[in-house]
Order: sequence, then structure tokens, then C-alpha cells
Amino acid sequence: MIDRQSAFSGTRLPAPDLALDPERLGLYLADHIDGFRSPIAIRQFKGGQSNPTYRLETSSGVYVLRRKPPGKLLPSAHAIEREYHVMRALHRVGFPVPRVRCLCEQSETAGTPFYVMDHVDGRIVWEPAMPDADRAERAAVFDAMVTALADLHRLDPAAIELGDFGRGENYVARQIARWSDQYRASRTAEIVEMNRMIDWLPARIPKQQRISVVHGDFRLDNIILAADRPEIRAVIDWELATLGDPVADFTNFLMQWRMPPSDTGAGTGSLVGLDLDQLGIPDLNRVIARYEGCTGMAVRPDLDFYLAYNFFRIAAILQGIVGRVRDGTATNPNAAAMAAQVRPIAETAWRIAESAGR
Repeated sequence: MIDRQSAFSGTRLPAPDLALDPERLGLYLADHIDGFRSPIAIRQFKGGQSNPTYRLETSSGVYVLRRKPPGKLLPSAHAIEREYHVMRALHRVGFPVPRVRCLCEQSETAGTPFYVMDHVDGRIVWEPAMPDADRAERAAVFDAMVTALADLHRLDPAAIELGDFGRGENYVARQIARWSDQYRASRTAEIVEMNRMIDWLPARIPKQQRISVVHGDFRLDNIILAADRPEIRAVIDWELATLGDPVADFTNFLMQWRMPPSDTGAGTGSLVGLDLDQLGIPDLNRVIARYEGCTGMAVRPDLDFYLAYNFFRIAAILQGIVGRVRDGTATNPNAAAMAAQVRPIAETAWRIAESAGR
């Protein structure tokens, strides 16, 4: 059983195949970050399943480096260049993201392309039930998350210089095609529900209401909270960000209310089976009402489709992690435990699809 909070919090020494050369890196960063000074002490963050992320302690301050993993990669995955560009744009308009410092698109310095950003002090909570918080803090954090996501979706991409960050229209159709292809490329076992979803989804896509910047994986453990209050200091992990359907992005956030709990603690967190009222966490209807009120968009008419789509998508993403275990490119020691989560999540997707009745 994985204790997510202890397993994914903090740092460790990088594995040999993920180690960085501090001297070579220091020389590069001194040329590309104002005021940067070596030496560098390098530790790898335990959390995250996709792009290796490192804490850099230097005499000029603390930074975070995020890079592509080495080895064979799936097409269009690990898009650290896109992370850098969207975070730079959002920081300029005051959305809570770390300040990015430099992007290196070559592989000579760190073995793969990378970018560096400021370290943001705070805490990451890996369980959506927030076991160490009180009722009032949980309520405030969930309200802050819905508000932040609504704020993101209300931004005009063109006005913040992200008008060319993606095609925007037909987002869900393109996502279905992308994750169907990546699921097939990383498949390690036959899951009949995934095959059914690949056939079911394309013919039932609702009309997209708006084109927005979408995060792609907005949830509590991709947020840095202030250490002493329920305030969002930074939203992180923008690897899947693009222009797209904000309702699809919001309903990705809603999955934790329907996520099958994991016997091992692997995968993503779940609120299923918990007394939400006692915890101070809003139920699904209250969260949807809050988001609809903030954005003016309708979520309820197509909720079942969007939930089924998002469960299919997360199953494909987790299958990609399992595929990286197979290929020897996984960056997290708990990655192999993800294999057990793919099938129950796919089964959940198909149950929701069947209940949609169309």
C-alpha cells in the first residue's frame, strides 16, 4: 500500500540514468539566468509520473528544473517546451504559476531538453480528502480550485499571446484520436472497455461552447498551496495544456468524485465513499453549480459524456506510464503500480457511457 503523501512528497537523489552534471548545467544556467551562481546541489522530486523534475539549490537561490525523460517517447508527449510557453504567458497576466527562467531545447547540457523556473514555497497535498486539514480549510481550498480553473477558462487566449497555442476547435475529437493512438502504442494487455470507448466516443461529442486555455490535468496535487493558509500559490504540471474545450478540462477535475479507489494507493486520488459534508468538501452538484455560475457555461447537459471521455483519457495516460515501465523509461519508482488502475478506470468509463443512454 502506497502512502501517497509520503511516497510523492519531498526529494531523493536522482537515479543514475536520470542524474545531471552539475558543472555543465551550472555553466549553461550562468549564461541564461540573470544572477545565477553555482555550485548546484541537485535532488529529484519524488512526485510526478512523466517529466523528471529536480530541485536546484544554489548560492543564488532555489530553482526547479523540468526535463523530458531519456529514451523512447510517445509522439507529442512530454511537451516541456509548451509548458514553458504557457507558464510564461500566464505569469505575465498574474495567473498563479511559477516564474520561468530559461528554456533549453537542445540535449547537450542535460541529456534532454529542459526548462528552469523559480521554486515556489508551499505544500502539495496528494490526497483530495486533505487528511491533515480541518473542515473550513478543505472548503476554502476546493472553492479556490474551482475559482482558479474558472479564471483560467475566462482568459482570452489571443489577449495573453496564446492565440496560436493550439487549434482550439474540435478539442475533444482530437484528444480522443490522440489518446486512442497512444493507448494502442503503449498497450500491455487487452482491455475490452477501452476498445469499446474508442468506438463509442467519436460519434457522441457535444458542441464545444468556448475556446479556452486548458490545463489538461487540474487537480489538488498539481497545485502548490501556501504553507499556512488555503491559498493557491501556483498551479504546476502544464504538460497537457493547450487551447481547447473548457468543459472537458473542468470535468477532468470532477473525476475525483467518481474515481474508483485504489487498493494500492497508486493512480489518482478519490473522494468515493467519503462523508463529504463532514469533511467540508462540496459535493459534485455544488462544484458544478459554482463553476457554471463563474463561467456562464452549461456543464450538466453533457456531464455523462464528458466524464466518460475523461475516464477513458486518464486510463490511456496511465497506460502510457505502464508502457514506459515496459520500455524502461519510467521516472517514478511507483510507476509499475499504475498497471492495476487502468482496467477499473476503463470499466468506470464504460459504465458512465452506458448510463448516458445515447
